[in-house]
Amino acid sequence: MEKKIVKVGDIECGSDQLFLISGPCVIEEESVMMNTAENLKNISEKLNIPVIYKSSFTKDNRSSLKFYHGPGLDDGLKILQKIKRDFGFPVLSDIHNPAQAEPAAEVLDVIQIPAYLCMQSEIVIRAAKTGRVINLKHGQFIAPENMIKPALKAVESGNDQIILTERGYTFGYNDLIVDPRSFYELGKIGFPVVFDITHSIRKYGIPSADPKGGARKYLPVLSRAGVAAGIDGIFVEAHPEPEKALCDAASQICVFDLEEFLKPLIEFHELEVKYRNE
Repeated sequence: MEKKIVKVGDIECGSDQLFLISGPCVIEEESVMMNTAENLKNISEKLNIPVIYKSSFTKDNRSSLKFYHGPGLDDGLKILQKIKRDFGFPVLSDIHNPAQAEPAAEVLDVIQIPAYLCMQSEIVIRAAKTGRVINLKHGQFIAPENMIKPALKAVESGNDQIILTERGYTFGYNDLIVDPRSFYELGKIGFPVVFDITHSIRKYGIPSADPKGGARKYLPVLSRAGVAAGIDGIFVEAHPEPEKALCDAASQICVFDLEEFLKPLIEFHELEVKYRNE
């Protein structure tokens, strides 16, 4: 199946240009959000890599009610709207129940369906009917080729503007394992494929604020493997001070280190495109 080009603002996802989805894991105070956006803008212009700004207004899968869950739908969307207005980024956030789809679509350019909800029909249908681009995250419990099933639910609901995002498999031992075969299988479905790199290094069962809650040492090898395998976009959560982040502190990248992290990935992508098109 020929891969579809999906437009997010001026970004042609699935074209020969690598794109970036980035931002803090969860919406925090406005100064953190704007600081991140300003640095992402500079990186985007310097490296010529288009950016979709991502941050969750609610993190509904925290392992404890004591952990920060985000500002909620209304306040979160206000901050994303300001970032969209001030920096010109398309914005992405995830919804957690069908009722959030329509209000979220008033601000968001991309509605994300979390991995653990990807097979829930009603949330996919309601998101699809908004007409916004849908980012379907690959559930860590199903084979990659089975992601055609939620994708078809969106298509049959009238929306074929779909992105598929890989973020690893879990086998019940708190590790997420990235299988490069997944990029191939997801690509066969026919939509742009993104690799969520920072979520793939989380150590589940360990609080995300604990330094042991993420394995950053694997970020370079995993990201380069994904790019070499032909992905279209990379998903890297970034924060000005990751160690102080209110969610996923052990896996986010410092936004001030992101430029150097991206440089080899852009070079690898250019090589992959060259050989693919020869």
